[in-house]
Amino acid sequence: MAIAPFREAPIDDGLLDVGDGNRVYWQRRGNPDGRPVLIVHGGPGSGRSHHAHKSFDPEHFRVVSFDQRGCGDSVPSAADPTTDMGANTTEHLLADIELLREHLGIDQWLLYGGSWASTLILAYAQRHPERVTGIILVGVTMTRPQEIDWLYHGLRLLLPVEWERFRSGVPAEDRDGNLVEAYRQLMESPDLATREQAAHDWCAWEDAVIAHETLGTPGQYSAKPSMVKLAFVRICTHYFAHGAWLDDGQLLRDAHRLAGIPGVLIHGRLDLSGPLLTAWELAQVWPTAKLRIIDDAGHTGSPAMAEAIADAIASLSAAGPPDDEENHWTGPRSR
Repeated sequence: MAIAPFREAPIDDGLLDVGDGNRVYWQRRGNPDGRPVLIVHGGPGSGRSHHAHKSFDPEHFRVVSFDQRGCGDSVPSAADPTTDMGANTTEHLLADIELLREHLGIDQWLLYGGSWASTLILAYAQRHPERVTGIILVGVTMTRPQEIDWLYHGLRLLLPVEWERFRSGVPAEDRDGNLVEAYRQLMESPDLATREQAAHDWCAWEDAVIAHETLGTPGQYSAKPSMVKLAFVRICTHYFAHGAWLDDGQLLRDAHRLAGIPGVLIHGRLDLSGPLLTAWELAQVWPTAKLRIIDDAGHTGSPAMAEAIADAIASLSAAGPPDDEENHWTGPRSR
C-alpha cells in the first residue's frame, strides 16, 4: 500500500478528563472520515510514539494516539512522587480507552501497538470485541508472571555481568528477592536522587537486553530525558510488580473472545526481552490471527519488521470506508 506524505501536525488534540484527577492527552491525524485506528504505546509508561502514525495512509485512516495515565503529555505525571499510582492500573487504562472512543464519536477501530501495548490491546479487545475491526501486534507480550520473571531474573543466564549490575541497584537485603518490587519501592522514595539512580539502573538493564539488536534501536531507554525516564520506570515497576492486575494466563484463556477479529502478530526471533513463545502460544488459540516471525529482528525491530508491519496494515485495510452514519465496515472495496 503506497503511503501518502503525512501531515505532521495533528488535526486536533486535547486533554480528556478520565477521573481520579487524571487527564489523558490524545491526538488525531489523517482523514476525519477515514477508517479509525488507535495506536497504543508500550512501556508501560513510554508515552505515545512520534513516528508510528506515519505507517498509516492519511487519506485512508483517521489515526488516534494517546498518552496513557502518568506519562507523555497526560497529567499528572508519574515523575511527580505525589502522583497517586493507585489510580493507574490496567482497569483504569481500559476505561480510559473506552472514554476516548466515546469522546471522539468512534464506533469501531483498528488497534495497533507493540510490547506492553499488545497486553493492553488484547485486554481491551477481549472486553469490547464489538468495538474492534482488527488488531496488529508487534513484539507480543501478555505480561504474565513468567514473562516478567524471565525479563528481570531469568535473563541473567545470558547476561550475567549486566544482570549483576541491575541486581546491585537495590538494597542488599532485597537482592535475593523480587527485584521488580525492590525497584518499585525505590521509585516511590521521596528522595529525588534515589529515584534518579533507580531509573538509571533500570534503564541500563533494559538497554543491555536489546544491545545486540543492531538493526533496531539499541540504547533507547537510557536516552530518555530525565523526567520521562522517571515516569517510565515508576509506571513499569508499578505495573510489573502487580502482574498488570491480570490473572495468570488470563489473556490466553479468554482469547476465544477474539473470534472473528482478524489479527497479525509480528515478532522478532531475536527478541530476548519477549521470547517468541508468547506470540506462538497466542496464535494457537486465535484462529483468525496470522503469526509473522522476523528472523533478523529483536524487540526494537529491523527493516524486515517494518516491511511486515506495512504488509499487515495493507492486509487489514481491504475493508471499505465507514458508513456515513456509523464508523463500521461494510465490505471490501477495490483500490
